[in-house]
Amino acid sequence: MSPSSFLFLSLTIFLCYFNQFVDANNLIQQTCKNCSKSDPNISYKFCTKSLQSDHRSQCAKNLEELGLITIKITRHNVTNTCDHIKGLLKKKNKDPFIKECLDDCLQVYSDSITTFRESIRDYKAKRYEDCNVKLSSVIDASTTCEDGFKQNNNVTSPLTKRNNHIFQLSAIALSIVNMLNVDKFKGTF
Repeated sequence: MSPSSFLFLSLTIFLCYFNQFVDANNLIQQTCKNCSKSDPNISYKFCTKSLQSDHRSQCAKNLEELGLITIKITRHNVTNTCDHIKGLLKKKNKDPFIKECLDDCLQVYSDSITTFRESIRDYKAKRYEDCNVKLSSVIDASTTCEDGFKQNNNVTSPLTKRNNHIFQLSAIALSIVNMLNVDKFKGTF
């Protein structure tokens, strides 16, 4: 292969890869714009930053692929939060109220991990309404966890930032599922 042919081939491969990256980035931006417009709980900036930070989303070709990636990002955050809670529970001299709240949070988030397996199965089978119900329970888990700490005004939740991230990621995934569900039924009436 001549050097000019190799250069042309390399440039073509690079441009194809770059074009795919640009298309995926546009998909992320448009999806986040639609999500934040339809749900006031979703920050456009948080959405784009979260989705762009995951390498898998840079290869997403359509909304369906991006939705599955978003569910997996959310599951990863829930799993990391469970590990973080376990670490907090291992620390000595824990206030009994905080320990109880952390135990409750660990329970609701652990239950969510099982729910993710089911929601991913529903999502892949295009049972978007069933997936919607399961993702809504993850939003409830983040809210339940945070609300537990609010029962005592003298306590600050050590999980506020994580709970907020999980809430927003779940809301983004739920918003995408709802967009796909609407698209699924377009033209059937």
